Amino acid sequence: MCGICGVVGSDGPRERENVLAMTTALAHRGPDDQGLYVDDTAVLGHRRLTIIDLSTAGRQPLSNEDQSLWITYNGETYNYRELRRDLEGRGHRFHTHTDTEVVLHLYEQYGVECVHYLRGMFAFAIWDRRRQRLFAARDRFGQKPLFYTRIGNRLLFASEVKGLLAHPDVSAEPEPAAIDYYLSLRFVPPPLTMLRGIHKLAAGHSLVWNDGHLTVNRYWGLAFTDAPHRSDGDWIDELGERVQSAVHLHTVSDVPVGAFLSGGIDSSVVVASMARYADESVQTFAIGSDEATFDETPHARHVADYFGTHHRERFVSAGRLDDIPTLVACLDEPSDPISACIFEVARLASEHVKVVLSGDGGDEIFAGFDRYAAFEWVGWYARLPRWIRESVVAPGLRRLPESFGYKSLTQRARWLNDLAGSDGGQRYARMTSFFRFGPDERLWAYGPELRQQLSSQASEEAISRPFEEADTADVLHRMLHADVVTRLPEHTLMLADRLSMAHGLETRAPLLDHELAEFCAAMPAHLKVRRGITKYAMRRAAEPWLPRSIVRRKKQGFMFPVAFWLNDETLPQIRRDLIEGRIVQDGWITREAVDRLTGEHLNQRVDHHVRIWMLLNLEAWLELFVTGESHVRRPTTADADGARLL
Repeated sequence: MCGICGVVGSDGPRERENVLAMTTALAHRGPDDQGLYVDDTAVLGHRRLTIIDLSTAGRQPLSNEDQSLWITYNGETYNYRELRRDLEGRGHRFHTHTDTEVVLHLYEQYGVECVHYLRGMFAFAIWDRRRQRLFAARDRFGQKPLFYTRIGNRLLFASEVKGLLAHPDVSAEPEPAAIDYYLSLRFVPPPLTMLRGIHKLAAGHSLVWNDGHLTVNRYWGLAFTDAPHRSDGDWIDELGERVQSAVHLHTVSDVPVGAFLSGGIDSSVVVASMARYADESVQTFAIGSDEATFDETPHARHVADYFGTHHRERFVSAGRLDDIPTLVACLDEPSDPISACIFEVARLASEHVKVVLSGDGGDEIFAGFDRYAAFEWVGWYARLPRWIRESVVAPGLRRLPESFGYKSLTQRARWLNDLAGSDGGQRYARMTSFFRFGPDERLWAYGPELRQQLSSQASEEAISRPFEEADTADVLHRMLHADVVTRLPEHTLMLADRLSMAHGLETRAPLLDHELAEFCAAMPAHLKVRRGITKYAMRRAAEPWLPRSIVRRKKQGFMFPVAFWLNDETLPQIRRDLIEGRIVQDGWITREAVDRLTGEHLNQRVDHHVRIWMLLNLEAWLELFVTGESHVRRPTTADADGARLL
């Protein structure tokens, strides 16, 4: 895994020091080495984390034989050996054993169509000196990031926003539309980022820059098309074979490979498949909590014992909210509480290995989220007369106290009642954003800097539009399609990339192998969710591999008990910090909203922990990236062992 950056369309020698500063800003992504290529009109930078071909021959930027092509590459191409053999048969000659050189020769052979041959995760840029053209691409699901900005006739690109901000000509001006998306959806859809003028390349897209002209093209999308009829047993048998093959393919490495293990079906299937092929015990990593409804370590330990893995755990038994700026600095943008969980498990794994496999993507590929089964239930409840739901049920729900437990009964009841008033894509958008700032919350929370977004932008359309536009009539497949093109790349995989790379760790998601995903997309919907059972086919396929209790285990999200950490000791200081900070003083959020959120949470009327966390993140982001400093104090609570969150 690496960090890439560059500037094209300018005086190369004059940009040399600027690109060097950009590579320095990305040093955490590649602590093992760095490289620079400079010519008259282009400069490419690279930071290297050595995973394949540990020799110095694999240094980047890398050129072809006559140095007419140069590449800076981030990612892993798992089928590079097969591709190399084919290219050698076509007369190409190689000087390294890297997958990077294979990608370069693929471009030499097939041009911009080279992306169709790659099986892996990647973001790369190739400078074609003869054509004076830059070609860049991001992998199909968006596991690896790529950001860019235009300044006059120049194109600047980097793996992270902080790499672009290291260039002296790039400024940090907040983008109100992106802030609205973040608060309402917890992700920012491409090409927007939190900063005006800085864009991100969407998953499955490529770009070409030539003589000041920029063209962006989509080269791949997951299609939920009907497949020829076959028995359920055939589908399930082949699914099991494909999963094991994909996991085995993702273990290609010249350094040890470990795995995140939660004890859920996805991570357990990955570990089971790794154990099948491993010559020694698989190293597994889990993070635990002292709140039983949030703690998955007993399940992870059960799987680890079953397969004899070398298992390591770390417990976070109390919250340290004062270091949220650390998370934001890693991400270049604010996020939600899941980020803290991923940061901690990545930190644990990085102390022992350079590469880990995760179960990311399993929920979207196999259909694992509870809402996939609940969509129909909401429809049944919506058949109740509106006056009963709004005049009888809703007032009663408002009086129910909140327990702060994981997926509490109060949360579920309010969620169900709220969704009954919508349908189709609008319902699904609300299903995925209920615990954030929805249409009602934005009316009383937004200050003048954001209020204009309420009339000019319907943020939920970022989810409802791909739901409605999906080329399938099946509702489940519409939901899966919406998630694959929105939340998966711009939230789940964004967090996985940035927070693992913050520790110099490469995270791979074998369940997002595109050939496996295409097979699953063609699978009939009734094999994904059946009689309320999510991941039905995957559970059936895993029956011979996993303990019965794991196969039957219900979905549990990876979360810390943040709601309990926001209490009478911490909330008064949080309230003061937010009211005195940029978020209120600059007019983004109203003071009344801060009072309401903290007050209702403190009195256990409504669980606002996600919304409060998001505001703390936004405050930290404004201070770190817009005003340039972070002075916010956060109350601390140390656990008995002195451990801390972040």
